[in-house]
Amino acid sequence: MVRTRATVRDLRKQNRSVLLTALFLDGPLSRQQLSASTGLSAATASTITGELLDEGLLVEAGSVESDGGRPRVLLRVNPAFGHVIGVDVGETGIKVELFDLAMTRLSTVDQPLGFVEPVAVSELIAAGVGEVLTATGVAASSVLGVGVGVPGTVERGTSAVVHAQTIGWDAVPLEKMIREAGVEPPLFVENGAKTQGQAEMWFGAGRGAGHAVIVLVGSGVGVAVVTDGVVHRGATSNAGEWGHTTIVYGGRRCRCGVRGCLEAYAGAEAMLARYREALRRNDPEADQQSALEALLSSRSAVARRVVDESVGYLGAGIANLVNLFNPERVVLGGWAGLALGARKLDEIVAATADHALRHPYGQVRIELGRTGPDAVAVGAATLPVAALLDSGADPRSARVSGF
Repeated sequence: MVRTRATVRDLRKQNRSVLLTALFLDGPLSRQQLSASTGLSAATASTITGELLDEGLLVEAGSVESDGGRPRVLLRVNPAFGHVIGVDVGETGIKVELFDLAMTRLSTVDQPLGFVEPVAVSELIAAGVGEVLTATGVAASSVLGVGVGVPGTVERGTSAVVHAQTIGWDAVPLEKMIREAGVEPPLFVENGAKTQGQAEMWFGAGRGAGHAVIVLVGSGVGVAVVTDGVVHRGATSNAGEWGHTTIVYGGRRCRCGVRGCLEAYAGAEAMLARYREALRRNDPEADQQSALEALLSSRSAVARRVVDESVGYLGAGIANLVNLFNPERVVLGGWAGLALGARKLDEIVAATADHALRHPYGQVRIELGRTGPDAVAVGAATLPVAALLDSGADPRSARVSGF
């Protein structure tokens, strides 16, 4: 193994990254607080914050009293330095949201989607980006990047390629297609469960946990596994396809083509299909979210049976995650996960306890996500922010793919 010595430039980049990250996630902070929390010397913290203030990346945010002497000036990341856009590509619609650098939501566009066809998706993303910019008067040149959360896995290279077997996407060059549809800012494409995971780790129920599992239950099922604060991706970024682990040998046919997947029992589409089958209906719902709410609210014996079975399957699936990864926290999110968890969290926790090993189960806390049903879009918007924090520099200066 060849070891390379860190250069002064490398060290400066690392120090800028450390300070920006501390200020973004925990600010506003004084220079003294920054030095204490990052381990950098007071002189280094002062020099770098001076640079970042001159560049407009930081601004002063008031002051606090010190233990004698002058008050200490507080610093924060400048909300007006730029903007970020997050896109949630769902199976029934696309959500596009615009934020400033304080992650204040400035505009949202929801676009229904009848069929998840790549060209149509790319064009709707471009249209949504144009709409949120027009609605706010924000110039495209102010956008640090557009993050896109997608179903399936993302293959990284010179341009992001998406593999989503359940919706018929095979090596779709989505980043290239979005660019060709007219989106100019840097693009960051990532699996939607992983973008939700980042939102919950930065701002929600996962904050402060080093080992966490962030569960997404929507039309389908996915997960982000965080170990030592880092999302586990696997050899080719396919890690996290929890929905396609087998829960029933030889069971129901899943959308992926295999039998017995967890998604075929716990995903919203599968729950509604099982309910229709029980009622001997074959007319699929036009609006899954409204249909799931009606199912969860129904007092009929058939509806209760389908929901209770789904709770059991979901709890067993979470128990598998507890046994495999030994997390300190499991966060249940996704629009269907939040709807189900709001009514049945105690039962989901009990089903998890019934199927998990006692010791790892005793170390875990299971709770609902806190970033809401648009967590995928929020997390997608953090992808260009992460590039800013990691590099200590504006991502507009180097068009990069991925996260």
